[in-house]
Amino acid sequence: MAKIRVLIVEDSLTVRERLVEVLSSDPQIEVVGTAEDGKRAIELCQDLRPDVMTVDMMLPLMTGVAVTEYVMAHFPTPILVVSASTNRGELFRTYDALAAGAVDVLDKPLGDEEDGKWEARFVAAVKLVSRIKVITHPRLRIGALGDANRSPRPTAAAAPRKAARGSDVVAIGASTGGPGAVVEILRALPADYPLPILLVLHIGEPFGTLFADWLDAQTQHPVAYARDGERLGSQHRIVMAPPDRHMLIEDGVLRLSSAAERYSCRPSVDVLFESVAREYGSAAIGCLLTGMGRDGASGLLDIRRAGGRTIAQDEASSVVYGMPREAAQIGAAERILPLAEIGRALIALAPGKLRR
Repeated sequence: MAKIRVLIVEDSLTVRERLVEVLSSDPQIEVVGTAEDGKRAIELCQDLRPDVMTVDMMLPLMTGVAVTEYVMAHFPTPILVVSASTNRGELFRTYDALAAGAVDVLDKPLGDEEDGKWEARFVAAVKLVSRIKVITHPRLRIGALGDANRSPRPTAAAAPRKAARGSDVVAIGASTGGPGAVVEILRALPADYPLPILLVLHIGEPFGTLFADWLDAQTQHPVAYARDGERLGSQHRIVMAPPDRHMLIEDGVLRLSSAAERYSCRPSVDVLFESVAREYGSAAIGCLLTGMGRDGASGLLDIRRAGGRTIAQDEASSVVYGMPREAAQIGAAERILPLAEIGRALIALAPGKLRR
């Protein structure tokens, strides 16, 4: 069995040597190179074509974000961000890298972890990321996907139909590749989009703490984490599940829960979608985006069975075609669309006339 070939990008010699030591201790992994600055990282990635890159965000010459953007545009490689999670600036750079196509993120060791615990997480993360077949970053594919790359609708019954009444809410779920996909959809929606949007994204602590703030700055739409007991209302805003809390809606009120994980996920897309199906029925719109695993598929089916409208992202534009594939396979997706078309579809499903 071929070893997983890893390129480590880290400017600190001490941290770089530790990363090399940890990965080299695993017989399934080979460290094929190291780089201490962004320019050298790109050169080595192009020459060595590793299976995985680990990338710090704070680098000389070129930032980790710039490295990620270049690599994902020219020679896509699974990238694991290994960075600090203790300050706002570095967290925002991490979100920028995830939006640019990095697959996952792991915090740097602080030195106070239990023996072997961080090391085991690091090795497991590298192995997980190595199994993901990344695509050229979707930003560069907008307008170039064409009809040939569109996934067919699963059955004739999946063609658009009229809902029993107007839509009242949009629920969106995403995981791996989700930051970039969500930003692209929100940027496609006009400022006067009328519906509230409930969002679940798999990004855990400590990295998820400021994601809503970052997302709020990316588009013209207001974004905030949900507060337990607040009323959703009917005005447009984006409400996001906070890290490590399920988000659901009951009698028009947002609820946060620390109940058991679903498919190892908390927050869970299924928990949100199931509550939206119960609460809104045919007035719900569910949208399941790129991500690993199966979270959200059965909840999307609940929305469809309740008469709501359901959309899943297609394979060609998904960083990981896991969650949307599960939805398509069980008939949960009324429509399967490229990422570039989902925003337009949400506009078409909204009541009234909007600025385009």
